[in-house]
Amino acid sequence: KEARAWNNYKDYKPMIETAKANKLDVIGGNGAARYSNAVTRGGLEVLNQLPENSKQFIAPLPIDTATGRYLEKFIETLGGHSMGGMKVYQTQNFWDATMSWSIAKYAKANKDKKVFQVNGRFHSDEKLGTLAKLKTYAPKLKVLNISSFSADDFNNPDWKKYEKLGDYIIVTDPSLKRTF
Repeated sequence: KEARAWNNYKDYKPMIETAKANKLDVIGGNGAARYSNAVTRGGLEVLNQLPENSKQFIAPLPIDTATGRYLEKFIETLGGHSMGGMKVYQTQNFWDATMSWSIAKYAKANKDKKVFQVNGRFHSDEKLGTLAKLKTYAPKLKVLNISSFSADDFNNPDWKKYEKLGDYIIVTDPSLKRTF
């Protein structure tokens, strides 16, 4: 077994169980924590040292680190905190690359099926991160992006300020208790 459930799996469990009950494929798109932890400690270069049988579970090497707006967004989000020689950013790129590679492989092998990928907003808002990498692995794949988040303007959203985030925007009530 290459992976185990993550700490907020209970939030995703209804989707997983619904898919299973309806005989829909469920694929684990992210790299195993041991690989992402290794990147956080040693940078993307550590992936070159993995045994060949482990490399089948990650995106092809080398993994490119996105620059431009994605890097700017990452620095803005960190708020000026140290990035450990960019290793945390490299881990983010590892996740994006592995998720997009998993989607691309599945889509190529299952041309008659649609893929519904669920991930944290940072990975796909503004069609950056995972979506940008997916374009390199599967340039002809049609992709729609849904961004969902709580916002203080829930009762009267300012759609203009959210439009760059995705093709579809779902604004949720910020007064609802968050689980993660």
